[in-house]
Parts: sequence; structure tokens; C-alpha cells
Amino acid sequence: MKESTRQIADRFECNYTVFEKGSAPEPLEQAYRTAYHAGKTGGFFPAIVLLDEHMIEWLDYMNDENYNRDELIAGCKDNGKAILQERFEGYMEDFEVEDLDDFIGDETEGEVVSHFISYLSFCGNKLEDDVLLLEVPVQNPWEIIAYLPMGGWNDCPAPEEMIAVCKYWYEKYQAVPAAFTSDVLEFYAPARLNGVDSLEAAREHYAFCTDRVEQGTQTYKVSELAAGLKESDVWYFWWD
Repeated sequence: MKESTRQIADRFECNYTVFEKGSAPEPLEQAYRTAYHAGKTGGFFPAIVLLDEHMIEWLDYMNDENYNRDELIAGCKDNGKAILQERFEGYMEDFEVEDLDDFIGDETEGEVVSHFISYLSFCGNKLEDDVLLLEVPVQNPWEIIAYLPMGGWNDCPAPEEMIAVCKYWYEKYQAVPAAFTSDVLEFYAPARLNGVDSLEAAREHYAFCTDRVEQGTQTYKVSELAAGLKESDVWYFWWD
């Protein structure tokens, strides 16, 4: 393990496993899924973190004297649904969508996502950089965001909004925030949509991250995303 990786990992103040740059992704994903089940009785939820060049800046933010992890968790509200509804309505107004049915579309096929990809290199199926698998000591999975408070730039929800949405999605879908980079968040959704209508879920995904449709589908239709979500147990979000 690189000394710089160890120093970064120790700053998280929890148990961790390092997966080195250039290694195959399969052992990491299997380790995550094993840790997910172990954490149910072990008092933690796992999280995958890519140690790219932005990580030091991220950690510096978390260690700022004005950042209080406990206050962020305590301030979590039950307004995740309202946040997503407000964001969706705002985008419809901003983009001057007049025909909602046409915007949603009637696609019946979409990409099924069953593996994490945020930490993979562009030139091959290898880890882009060193990756940490953390055992985050939280009681509830949405509290992971207080340890890894991404968000608040461009259209990416602020950390406090992230927590509220993650709480809402865990209660509704049993989905948990799982893999983090500087601009990507992937969820693990072992229950998939947990019986929820796929178009309803896809609208929420679009509200959370418009690029999930605008850059992540071929037809730019919410219905294409919905078709793929039916069988997906990984949810991918990228904010440009």
C-alpha cells in the first residue's frame, strides 16, 4: 500500500480495506456485497471511495472547523420526497417542458446496471486509482453522507439534501449510498425498485440528477431509464 493511501485512509477513522490501482474490480465488488450483509450485525454500512486527485480537497472540507458531522446528521429531515418533487418541477419549468407525456416517452427497453463502475479506468476494466472499502460506523445508511459529504456544486444536491433523499430512498426502495468519487455517487439497491412503479422511480432519479437521462440514455426519455431500472440493483448518478 502506498504511504499516501494509508494516510488518507486513516483520516476516515474507521476500519478499511485497500484495493490497489490497476487491480481487477471483481474482488472489490464482492467484498462490498459481503460487507453489506456483515454490517447489518456489525454496526456499520460499507462505502467505496476512489482515492483520486480530488480526495485531499474533499477530506480538508470534512476536517474544517466549521464542519460538524453530528449536527448534519441530527438536522436530517423527512423531506426527501418534497426535495425531489420540487427539483423535478423546477426542471420542467426551466426547460419549458409543455408535453410531459412526450418528455417521459414510451420506451420499453433500457440499460440494466448490475455492477459498480465509478472507480474503473477508461482504458480498461481495472481500478483507476487506489480504492478504499470503508466500514462506516453509522446506524442508518443515509448517515454515510455525513462522513462523505459530497454535493453542493452545479446541480448536485447539497449534503443536507443528499441525506434527506438517501433516507427517503432507503425507506422506499431499501437503496443505500455505496460508491463515491468526486462527481459520481452509486447506490446499491438489492431490492431493486421494491415494488415501486418504474416510471415513478425514474422521475425521482431524473430529479436527483438530470444527466442520468440527458447523458445516460440513448433516447433522452425518462421511460428508457425506467425500463432499465426494473432489473438494476446498482443506481448510477454523475454530475458534470
